[in-house]
Order: sequence, then structure tokens, then C-alpha cells
Amino acid sequence: MLICHASEPAPGNVRNEDLVVTGPDFAIVLDGATPAPGVDTGCVHDVPWLTGRLGSELARLLLTRPDSLADTLRGAIEVVVSEHAHTCDLANPDSPSSTLAILRERHDVVDYLVLADSPIVLGCRDGSTEVIHDNRVDHLPGYSVEIVREQRNTVGGFWVASTDPAAADEALTGSMARERLNHAGLFTDGATRLVERHGLRWTDLMRLLHEEGPTAVIERVRREDQRAAGRFAGKAHDDATAVCCRF
Repeated sequence: MLICHASEPAPGNVRNEDLVVTGPDFAIVLDGATPAPGVDTGCVHDVPWLTGRLGSELARLLLTRPDSLADTLRGAIEVVVSEHAHTCDLANPDSPSSTLAILRERHDVVDYLVLADSPIVLGCRDGSTEVIHDNRVDHLPGYSVEIVREQRNTVGGFWVASTDPAAADEALTGSMARERLNHAGLFTDGATRLVERHGLRWTDLMRLLHEEGPTAVIERVRREDQRAAGRFAGKAHDDATAVCCRF
């Protein structure tokens, strides 16, 4: 598996809360959730600490153990929880959290895991495209701080990687025969806004990723965001990450 990737903070931001970690047969993408201004997370650590620790622990487990991706994620969350349980209020529902996408090549099989809105898109040799997108956050009854807090990591709400290892059981997981695949893409929502805001189809996004590379995806996002300034609610810009895996 040949992996290339690009990740950039939102224009005007110095810190990037997205993270990419890759190994010889895997790619991991995390998108840390920026807390709303004034919200007490109960944690002495910031979002990049969480994504950094979670990403590194996932990589360690993927390199040393043959577990399922759900078991790998559960184990990584448990380790990270143990590292700050003595300093932080892990019962706080606003504790730092992150989305997650993992792709792993295993013999003749490719495994995937998606938790929250960092999708994986599989480009098949027959020309079809399969999108693994955990869009439960799109179906909340509202998006105020209070509603998001109540719905986060709850049955009937949405799930992210944070302080509850049970989130691993809520991830979308599966496998596909390697021979069926031509390439795959992993994205944070700062990149998939090309589809969700700017009118591209998933096949268009994958063609751009495969033919021109991850940097071209982010450059296109920045151009489209600039053209659409003021037309959408929410963030005008976001950290953006794109990963291309070729088989």
C-alpha cells in the first residue's frame, strides 16, 4: 500500500487539530473537536494532546498486535484514559474528543473503521465508489452546546473517541478484499466539505485525490471556501486533511 497525505490548519490558525499517522500497512486520521468558547472541559490537556496520544497509541497497537480495529481502538482509549484519569475530570461530557478513521491492509484484506464524521471512501477496480460515513451528528435535534453535550457518546446520539472505551463498539467497521480495490481516501470534514458544501460528488473527490493528490484536494477546498464566503452557517474554514492509499 502506497500512502501519501496532506494536512493543513484552517487559514489564520497556527495549530492544526487534525492528525495523520501512517505505518507500512495502515493510515489513521483524527480530527480533534474544538471546544466552544468558555466551555470547561474538566481536562488540563488540550485537543492536540488527545489526538497525539490517541494516534500514537493506535499506531503502537497496530504495529504490535493483530486485534480487530474495534478492539485496537478500545485498547488505545483505555490507555489514554489511564494517562490522565488522575489529573482530569473524565466524567465531564465536554472532555476533549476526536473523530477517527483507520484503514489497514491485512494479507489479502483491507479493514476499515470510521467513528464520527471523518469518512473513508473506497475506490473499487470496477469503477464504483463505496463511502463509509458515520453521519449520526447530522441528525441531532439541534447544535447548541447543551444539545451536543447531551447527545455526545450516548445511545441515539453520536459517538467520538474521548473517555469512554465503549465508543469503539459504535464505530462503523468492515473489510473488503484487497483485489477489489484500486485506491482509498481518508478525510476530515474540513476536506469533505467539497462534497457536503460545494457540490462535488464523492466520485469527483476521489478522482481529484487519485489523479492530483491530497494537496490538490486541500487547495480546492480553500478556493471553494473563499468563493462561498458568507453562504454557509458554521465555520467559514476548517483544518483539512486528505490521505490517499493506493493498492
